[in-house]
Amino acid sequence: MKLTFLFTLDAVLRRGSFAAAAQEIGLTASAVSLQVKELENYFGQPLFDRSARTSKPTAFAWELSSTIEGALASIEALRDKRRTTVSGRAVVGTIRSVQTTTLPAALLEVKTRFPQLSVRIVQDDSPVLLHSLRAGDLDAAIVVRPQSGGSSRLSWRTLAHEPFVLLAPLSSKSESISELLLTHDWIRFDTSLTGGRIAAAFVQRLAPRTRSILDMSSIESIAAMVSAGLGVSVVPRLRGPLRSAYPVRELTLGKSAPTREIAFVCRLADRDNRRVLALRESFEHIYMPQTQQKGTMGER
Repeated sequence: MKLTFLFTLDAVLRRGSFAAAAQEIGLTASAVSLQVKELENYFGQPLFDRSARTSKPTAFAWELSSTIEGALASIEALRDKRRTTVSGRAVVGTIRSVQTTTLPAALLEVKTRFPQLSVRIVQDDSPVLLHSLRAGDLDAAIVVRPQSGGSSRLSWRTLAHEPFVLLAPLSSKSESISELLLTHDWIRFDTSLTGGRIAAAFVQRLAPRTRSILDMSSIESIAAMVSAGLGVSVVPRLRGPLRSAYPVRELTLGKSAPTREIAFVCRLADRDNRRVLALRESFEHIYMPQTQQKGTMGER
């Protein structure tokens, strides 16, 4: 039995479900379920009653949680103590939209908190970055998580869920998404990308006769085209720098708006590597609201 399995059980009991625990600790729900089964095999009795529609913790699960609660807190406190300075070199891959929005602030965070850590940046599309990560060419990557959930052989940490919006020229007047798509040329987000496929599926559901005049893989380039009055586009919501650089109308897509998940991903073997943790925390600090931030490196 691995000590990390106990932290997984603690997350499940605190969050109320395998799925919510998986999101917190950066695993898939199936991986969390497997770790719980390993614990059940180790202790020789069930931790969850699976006879109902939803699994419920058994009395033994709560007894075990109560027994280990203090020990887990002490272990976390030891991890939070100042240890050897994070140093060395890390290679991180990022998608294009990250490089022009959150990457500068994240690198400033690294420079401030971990001045002896050198970072090299590689930019490419998500599938290429994931291949490079598995091949050992990257230490971590910031990517769009595949709609399938991504490989369970990698450790995933959600940074943000970005809703898609419609970008329209400032000169446009209509408030109707379908009308804007039908009366303006469609600048399509490249469908070779996960985000592009999500956007195209939404457009085809809403206005199936719409045809694109341009396919572009850069959100910044799309924003520039829309700002120049060349058409409309469905893309992830623009972040600060792009919003100020390219004046456009940004219309929400309502309750049915699709989203894409931006995730920090590394190999399972590296998820406790201090250089990787430093990178992850720096990006989390930029993406997550101040109230949700929780440092674990012990260096401020």
